[in-house]
Amino acid sequence: MATTDFPAELRDLRTTLDSIESVSDPTALRAKIAELSEQASAPDLWDDPEAAQKVTSALSAAQSELDRVTRLRGRIDDLETLVEMAAEEDDEDTLAEAEAELVGIRKDLGELEVRTLLAGEYDQREAVVTIRAGAGGVDAADFAEMLLRMYLRWAERHGYPTTVLDTSYAEEAGLKSATFEVKAPYAFGHLSVEAGTHRLVRISPFDNQGRRQTSFAAVEVIPLIEQTDSIEIPESEIKVDVFRSSGPGGQSVNTTDSAVRMTHIPTGIVVSMQNEKSQIQNRAAALRVLQSRLLLVRKAEEDAKKKELAGDIKASWGDQMRSYVLQPYQMVKDLRTEHEVGNPAAVFDGDIDDFIEAGVRWRRAQQVADA
Repeated sequence: MATTDFPAELRDLRTTLDSIESVSDPTALRAKIAELSEQASAPDLWDDPEAAQKVTSALSAAQSELDRVTRLRGRIDDLETLVEMAAEEDDEDTLAEAEAELVGIRKDLGELEVRTLLAGEYDQREAVVTIRAGAGGVDAADFAEMLLRMYLRWAERHGYPTTVLDTSYAEEAGLKSATFEVKAPYAFGHLSVEAGTHRLVRISPFDNQGRRQTSFAAVEVIPLIEQTDSIEIPESEIKVDVFRSSGPGGQSVNTTDSAVRMTHIPTGIVVSMQNEKSQIQNRAAALRVLQSRLLLVRKAEEDAKKKELAGDIKASWGDQMRSYVLQPYQMVKDLRTEHEVGNPAAVFDGDIDDFIEAGVRWRRAQQVADA
């Protein structure tokens, strides 16, 4: 017999949704959708494909956000009706159905609540993620490739388009580094909590003595640059080298000097792109990522200056933020939030939403405490 206090649960769900709506503001969203719909219906919209893409993407994002809120309101109302039916008919099966729906609504409401916590300057942006192998030799390179797959699977689960911009393959196995874009609203806000050092402990498949190996990989997450950000880089500050792409390829990928390495001389920031077929495409992608990194550097300098003026300088992130242990036991644990699970296989298959949600809530709590 179910012992759930449904009236209390329903009140709690509605209170949480009211709080979310006070931030997301459905009325303002409807006004925004109306304005964007008018722009999208203009006959000359696609005369400027780039501007048209921004309008249609913004419209789709606003509609999705409104749909999420209104759909949850409807599901809570339907749940109340289902509970009333179960009580009137004393139907255990209907009550069990209501229990299952309550769990589903709680989960979806939690995800929507996290979205309201993403109020940083660049949180709404698309993301550029770079993964680099660290200490640990071939195991670290293999770990970097495992993390790349993990994030691409996470994006796939959510229907977020991704583009791999650059891959540098290690000699024996795995990757030295990889860079990819996640083209979805709030991708940066969600994935920014994944930035930091990740650690893997396992029996090395590359050690013929079957010894346990600890290896590391670094994850960098930056917001995708937009034209309105006005990050202009003088040509005199950029050094561009072209070279032949390496690693798996075909057609013209490995047969022409299409890969581009772009160095920002004042900061020493280096960006390499080789996954497009033409040098022009790789150069454009490299410049976009370089601008994004410089944008983040500028933001970090501004934040550091504010902290210095406030007399409180302290790092927000530790060197090691998450451990993936495959031997002698199975566990993935975030060292900042204390969130952990006992199924590394699911995590490496992209099931990281709970880690991201815990990270966003932890970061928000840190911001409130600092304030």
